[in-house]
Amino acid sequence: MSTFMLKSSSITFTPVSNVFIEKYMPKARGEFIKVYLLMLKYSTSGELGVSSSIVASNLNLLESDVMNALNYWNDEGLIKLKSIDRMGNFDISFCDISDSDTDSSNVNLLDELNNTNSKDMLKDIESLVGRPLSPKEMTTYLSWQRDFNFSYEMILLLIEYCTSKGKSDIRYIEKVALNWYDSKITSIEEAQAYIAKSEDKWLKIRSILDFLGIKNGEIMKPQQDLLEKWLYKYNFTVDMIKKASTICFERLNRADFKYIDGILSRWYADNLKTVQDVDNKDALRRNTPSQKKVNAQNNNNLKFNNFEQRTYDYDDLEKKLLGWDDND
Repeated sequence: MSTFMLKSSSITFTPVSNVFIEKYMPKARGEFIKVYLLMLKYSTSGELGVSSSIVASNLNLLESDVMNALNYWNDEGLIKLKSIDRMGNFDISFCDISDSDTDSSNVNLLDELNNTNSKDMLKDIESLVGRPLSPKEMTTYLSWQRDFNFSYEMILLLIEYCTSKGKSDIRYIEKVALNWYDSKITSIEEAQAYIAKSEDKWLKIRSILDFLGIKNGEIMKPQQDLLEKWLYKYNFTVDMIKKASTICFERLNRADFKYIDGILSRWYADNLKTVQDVDNKDALRRNTPSQKKVNAQNNNNLKFNNFEQRTYDYDDLEKKLLGWDDND
């Protein structure tokens, strides 16, 4: 029996799928592409792990930019980002993105293209997205009629909604379709109500983010979860959230989601529902005897009652500063 000894050498290049270059890279933001390629390089070179600060430093980005990029690629299905603890640590694995047009939904595309209704729907979709559809896209949209029980009109409404937000990619549209299906939307009326509620939510979130000085359109999932908790679990108005944000600014001189969450959670526990409720409680606290005593002590500490004011001969001082006193 022979034994063959192999000499292994480290890979000095990073293999990048043509599918990534052709389909995913053109529509992604530049910093997201940089993060994906660097993380792919770490993965293929056998690195056991890397911190967000190192990635951010190497790419001249913020750590929040790195996290936003990883969340984006996770949503796109190119990586699997799995939280492993509450300290902000994650497992990351890269997914196979080979371009497979396998017909997983068992839709006979040739038969469907001979159906006038199906053909008309696909033409309308092409008009909405502004490009010809691939066979895989056609199959996906047609399968929703059977798998999700979506009508022709519902599918067009869904795609029109996505394209109005500047999203015409099949992966994004599929995510919205799954959300509608999971929300048990089965009619045009229910879909329109869902859209109205979603738009209202994002108008409120955008208003809060603008107030916090966050202009980036992409927010991290933990931040979105907190915003939704404040709005829909606590049922706070945008003004209440801005009030808590103002207090955060005054105390920390910056926006801090965890600090704001602490303020709002306390108000929720105290059953404070409006800005007026908060102001009334603060006024009541300031007028309590113990708080008045503290305020009085603080005011006394600021008084310099025993300070003896000095008097100066300003003409004499001016002569000394100019060196004229030597001529006297």
